[in-house]
Amino acid sequence: MTNSPSSASSPNKNLLASLPSTSVQIELRVRYSETDRMGIAHNKNYLDWFEMGRTEYCRQKGLSYRDIEERGFYLVVVESFCRYRKPLRYDDRFLVRTFLRDATPRKTVFAYELRTADGQALVAEGYTAHVPVNRESVFTSLPEELLSVLTRP
Repeated sequence: MTNSPSSASSPNKNLLASLPSTSVQIELRVRYSETDRMGIAHNKNYLDWFEMGRTEYCRQKGLSYRDIEERGFYLVVVESFCRYRKPLRYDDRFLVRTFLRDATPRKTVFAYELRTADGQALVAEGYTAHVPVNRESVFTSLPEELLSVLTRP
């Protein structure tokens, strides 16, 4: 028996293999408060950076999270995953690329790439899955009009 990292047999092995070509990209910088004592970005921040990418994705498609919520829908995270490839350090600039991997009335899945500022090295990759709920926190479906805005090229 050989020892291998748990990610070697992960079902999430090829996260970015089948992503659409359309993405939204933002540039961020690692803030001091996002690092540990060694000056390395703490792993908890990656999900925050995913959220920033997802928020900008929706905004650039013409539908802000605020618009979605004002229409009575909330996209609740039901699953998240991040694979860390390379550390980010204090003051590093990096890119967050966000893709809409899947969108149905009952579930949306966003995928993310974090890359060095020059776009060359993959820093991290992951996804978040969301289900819509209404103002009473009851599971519901997103109307076609909202889905069509999110999915347009």
